[in-house]
Order: sequence, then C-alpha cells, then structure tokens
Amino acid sequence: MKIADILDTKGRTVHTVLPWATVADAVNRLERLGVGALVVCDGDHRMVGILSERDLIRELSRRGPALLEMRVDEVMTSKVATASLGEPIGTAMARMTRDRYRHLPVTDRGALVGMVSIGDLVKARLRDMELETGVLRDIFIAAH
Repeated sequence: MKIADILDTKGRTVHTVLPWATVADAVNRLERLGVGALVVCDGDHRMVGILSERDLIRELSRRGPALLEMRVDEVMTSKVATASLGEPIGTAMARMTRDRYRHLPVTDRGALVGMVSIGDLVKARLRDMELETGVLRDIFIAAH
C-alpha cells in the first residue's frame, strides 16, 4: 500500500496557516479543526514550514505566554520532511518513527497534495494485516 492509497481514502485536504499569523490564531485553528499540525504556506501557497503541537509545547516552555503573540514563522519547523504519493506506507512509518514526527505533508512534483499522520499510517497497516489474516484463515480452513 502506498501513501496515495491513504489519501484516496481520507481525502487530500491540507490545513494551512500563513507565516505571519499569530501563534494564538494558529492554536485556535488547530483546536477548531481538531488537527495536530498545520502546514505553513506563504502567500503564493508554497510550503515554508510546519507548525505542530510539539513545536508549540517546546516553545511554550521556552517563552511562556508571550508565545501567543509571536508570529508562526518564529516558532515553526522550517525543515519539513515530506512523502511522495508513491512512497510505501512502511517506508513512511519507519522514517516518522526514526525521526520522531507525527505529521508528513505529501507532495507531488513539488506541489502540496495532502497530509498523513502516523495514526493514518497505523490504521492503514492494521487494515492490511486484518485482510492478510482473513485470507490466511480462509486458506487454512479450505485446506483442512
């Protein structure tokens, strides 16, 4: 199974925020949307970073309540790992686990086309494993 298969199931909506928005605005957007990360895109819709709950907690411990008045581009992660549509789920899971991030923007020829979370990948992998188990069970029953 590939990343494209997950996006075909969950959809390709990517929630974004502008780099000059305040952190308070971004926090409100995260809560309202019920998501754990926002892709930071400039005025030309180019990805320039990602703002995750982990970024917010790290910066809150460093800066305190003043964080809420800061700009998103002052606290975002600017080096963003991405996945491609054709990337196998297992490869993406291994990378996310190794590098300790939970959200992965998906690009196609440089364009942002979706976002997957580690939860999306685990759910898809579990679905695959359940299907494989069912097939093996059916084969075993048919053989006996």
